[in-house]
Order: sequence, then structure tokens, then C-alpha cells
Amino acid sequence: MLLKDFYTITELDSTNKENIKAIISLNKGHEIYKGHFPGNPVVPGVCLTQLIKEVMENVENKDLSLVHANNIKFMAVVNPEINNTLQIDLKVKYDTDENLIKVDSVTHYNGTVFYKFKGNFKEK
Repeated sequence: MLLKDFYTITELDSTNKENIKAIISLNKGHEIYKGHFPGNPVVPGVCLTQLIKEVMENVENKDLSLVHANNIKFMAVVNPEINNTLQIDLKVKYDTDENLIKVDSVTHYNGTVFYKFKGNFKEK
């Protein structure tokens, strides 16, 4: 975990490794929000990408590197005081020729889509 105590995976369904679902509980008291932003906490966009990487590392039980991000869209602000639970749905394809893990994901909760990501990971 890049940021200690930033989040907890409360549910992880990876029985089908091509369709993964993770429920994340954000620590709304984490120190990152003191600077991003005082009085109006917002989950930094780079942390949303890191969540996807770390969920995939958990599923694969490997250290991964982000090789390429094809598409990143921030759809709504994640304020941990309002939305401290996130669901991440990942559609995964394994490219054995290139040794890539191709991920297309949506981070959402209660009908609000916060973040869309499409990119490739590779084992370190």
C-alpha cells in the first residue's frame, strides 16, 4: 500500500479473474486530506489510479507497474466525508504475447460514477 491507512478493501470478488469487483472503504481521517484540501477533502486523482493498481496486485499476488494508460476520466469528485465507500469494477484481459494485464475499470457508488480507467499493467 503506497499510502498507509488510506483505505481498506472490505470486499474482493475475484473468482472470475476477468470480472473483478472490489469494495473500498476510505479513511476519511487520513492525513492526505489536510493538504488536499483543508475543509473540503478530495481524493487525489492519482490515488484513484493507485487503488486500481493495488487491487490488481492483490488479485495477481504480484508487484505491478502501470505501463500505459489509454484513457483516464474523472467524472465526479470523491469527498471521503460524503463518499467514503467506493466500488471498483474491473474488466481484465490477459495478453500473454505482450505479458500485459489490460484493465478497463469504473469506480462508482450509489449511482455516481467517479472515475473511469483503461490501461495496461505489467509485472515488475
